[in-house]
Amino acid sequence: MIYNCLDNIEKLDKTRYKNAKDYIDFLAKPVGSLGELEEISARLYSIYNEDKIDVSKRCIIVLSSDNGIFEEGVASTPQEVTAIQSINMLEGKTGVSVIAKQFNADVKVCDVGINKDIFHPKLINKKIRKSTSNFLKEEAMTKEEVLKAINIGIELVNECKKEGYKIIGTGEMGIGNTTTSSAILASILGLRNDEVEKVVGVGAGLTKEAYIKKVNLIKDALNKHNPNKNDIIDIIKKVGGFDIASMVGVFIGCAYYKIPVVVDGFIAIVSALCAVKLNENIRDYMFLSHISMEKGYNLAKEELGLPAYLNLKMRLGEGSGCAIMFSIIDASVAMFNNMATFDEAKIDTKYLENIK
Repeated sequence: MIYNCLDNIEKLDKTRYKNAKDYIDFLAKPVGSLGELEEISARLYSIYNEDKIDVSKRCIIVLSSDNGIFEEGVASTPQEVTAIQSINMLEGKTGVSVIAKQFNADVKVCDVGINKDIFHPKLINKKIRKSTSNFLKEEAMTKEEVLKAINIGIELVNECKKEGYKIIGTGEMGIGNTTTSSAILASILGLRNDEVEKVVGVGAGLTKEAYIKKVNLIKDALNKHNPNKNDIIDIIKKVGGFDIASMVGVFIGCAYYKIPVVVDGFIAIVSALCAVKLNENIRDYMFLSHISMEKGYNLAKEELGLPAYLNLKMRLGEGSGCAIMFSIIDASVAMFNNMATFDEAKIDTKYLENIK
């Protein structure tokens, strides 16, 4: 499935994009005065093959998985929190849940590798196995598991499309996944040993000693496995997580099915970068939400080449930034769908000829 999707992702429709920009310029306002809201709606219009932009039905897909590297003391939070919070999300008790509810977004939680069996009527169970392996000792997963995880992400988007969702956000839940994300990003950027610290943060709040240990074990793992920076599958296989791999699939699926997708924080942007390295056309369907306070985010954003629209000093993850970004997208869509043109507003546009 993955390779068929990657081979059939279309670039942004430049004609529709230009038509949208021309239309927005003729709305009753100074040209460009609504800034990034104009760019957002023009991109949305170029993705959809519809006259009106409709983002009224939206959801956030949260991928939940544990990470074997947790054994090395890289997280201050107990591993069982992955399972507990995955259930709490479905009960509407977490950060992403309450913010999503505020902005009329559904939250779907998919277990792709939680380190225990959990049950909830709303939980999507696609468990590959209980946790990845400890990548300090061995590769995190097999190539077959990487591909299976990516395909799960694509399948989740397909189901969302069938259910009528018009825009999707990305979230994750997995103690230790800032470590896997940092290792992946260091690999993609080809960082030397003495540069790895640039992409390693404190996660949920490590002590100075634990942080130093986290940096050093990532260095040791990269030296041991030597991931191929030009082979995303190889990188994920060696130092990644099931949540990241399946999120890569979500990005691929959204581009393939022509559904715009919102990118959350650090883990999500690293996953987004992986997807774009597999097919650069996927970038056209992405919208970054907030600038994560997690170290390494800005390097990933620079490599990805997209703007982030919010700076709220957030680093929760879960997809929380996506829920807030939906409100910005709503404002952009309201402008595009409902604002009067100069003609409709009965404003003579001759004065524009003198404005350079």
